[in-house]
This record gives sequence, C-alpha cells and structure tokens, in this order.
Amino acid sequence: MIEIRSFAETDRAALRELFGRAGEGSPSSLLWGHEESEAAMYLEPYMSQEPDSLFVAVTGGHVVGYLAGCLDSSTFPSEKERMERAIAKYRLVFRPKPAAFLARGMVDLASAAVRRKPTARGFDDARWPAHLHINVTPLARGTGAADGLMKRWFDRLVQTDSPGCYLQTLAENTRAVRFFERVGFARHGPTPLVPGARQGGRQLHQQTMVWQP
Repeated sequence: MIEIRSFAETDRAALRELFGRAGEGSPSSLLWGHEESEAAMYLEPYMSQEPDSLFVAVTGGHVVGYLAGCLDSSTFPSEKERMERAIAKYRLVFRPKPAAFLARGMVDLASAAVRRKPTARGFDDARWPAHLHINVTPLARGTGAADGLMKRWFDRLVQTDSPGCYLQTLAENTRAVRFFERVGFARHGPTPLVPGARQGGRQLHQQTMVWQP
C-alpha cells in the first residue's frame, strides 16, 4: 500500500539517502558522479525553499519516492546558478569524475558552437511557470508510487491556479518519457545536446515536456 503525503522536516535524511539510489539504471543517474553536489542541485533547495511543493511516497514505513516541485520557476535559482554554486562549494574541478564531465562539457560546447548546433539550457515560458523533479526507487517502480506523486502535484497545480508545468529529462530515458506522456505531458521543442553527459560513450540530449490543466 502506497501512501502519498506532504514532506515533513523529519524526512530530510530519508530523502537524502533515497536520492543516491532512486535513479539507478537510468541515463539520468550518470551525471558527474558526485552524489553530494548533485543532491545540492536537485533536492536540497526544494526541501529548504519550497517544502509545500514537495511530496513523498511511503510504504511499510519507508520513503520510496518523492516529487520536488516549484510553482514559479522565476523565483527559484536556475539550474545554471545551482550548478555554479555546486562547482565552487564542492571544488568539483579537482574531483576526477566531475572534472571529466566538465571537461567533456567544454569540448561539447565548443564543437556545438562551431557547428552552430544548440545545447541544453533552462526553460522560461510564462505558459508553463512550474517545474518538477521526481525520483522513485527501482523496487517501487510499477507500484503506483510515481502516479500517486504526480496526481498530488497536479492537484496542487490546479488548486493554485497554475497555468502549466514543464520538466526536462533525457530523450534517451525512454522509460521516463513514456511515463510522462502517459500522465499528460507532451514533448516540446527540439532535443539539444547535454554538454558533458554520456551513456556508454554516447552523447545524451535534453527533452523538454509540458503540461497544462
């Protein structure tokens, strides 16, 4: 039995532990290989700055998933800003895996500029001001945890009269793309290269998706 409830301060440690294993097996789990700095970008700001838009999935007394949302992305630090802070705070240029990611990113950006190809970037469109990140442990996939979290988030968007929501995932994460389409999101725009990101040596691409009530 899956329970979906609002985030509580006592959930912090459980969510931080879950962050490290929820994306196992998906392309999005292969960012730069430094869990602490990645959590500082994609989880901790949501716990601190918008806890009312954070929901958890619980079964058997254990947290097995969460959805971190933001109603107005213009009020939240951008992904670029969060990444710059993480690079500085955790000295990522001196850590082997993050440093390799950043070096590949610089090469990718230079190559894209020469070929006049777009690269991944943030999203800013008043039609879809809200955004989200969702993570569910591998063992909880297919249990209804992800669907329950999305329903709770959609309810919050409707209750706050939000005009719409976007998310960004990897085009190569076909499981995630299919799930988001099933719950009502639509693919939006091109799929530009994510600088530095690789899976099995292959470059990865950003997929923006949007939802409106």
